[in-house]
Amino acid sequence: MKYITLFLFVLISTNNFSQKKYHKSYYENGKIKAEGWFENNKKVDYWKFYYKNGTVEKEGHFSNNQPINYWYFYTENGTKKSEGHFINGQKANWWLFYDAMKKINHKCQLKNNQKNGYCLMYKNEKIVSAAKYKAGKKIKSWTNFKAFKKENNLLDLK
Repeated sequence: MKYITLFLFVLISTNNFSQKKYHKSYYENGKIKAEGWFENNKKVDYWKFYYKNGTVEKEGHFSNNQPINYWYFYTENGTKKSEGHFINGQKANWWLFYDAMKKINHKCQLKNNQKNGYCLMYKNEKIVSAAKYKAGKKIKSWTNFKAFKKENNLLDLK
């Protein structure tokens, strides 16, 4: 009987520590700062973070305390600033960056939080120039999209 009681106590204790719980934190002004899920004291699943004025700053998913999958970032006035993928807590793949008019300003391929691949620059929703980066350093640029298309395989843009 003593062992059964001890076993049940350990089982209940372990279960309480591994439970997934929804968490909210607040600024001193009473506005929400962040909300999302904790499991084993680590951020998991969907989270939202807020500016002090109450607008959303960023939102996306976590796994084991690291951002993963697709995230959205906003300015303090609520317009979209950027969006893109995280892999193992690092920015990766294509990221879109917006201007004040809510249009794509440029989009870049990233790896390990830095430009690594192509960056396409837009004006009035049309590609006007391009550049290629390796490990954050620009290795080539094109002043118009026609020259870029001539030298590159557009399948690389996927």
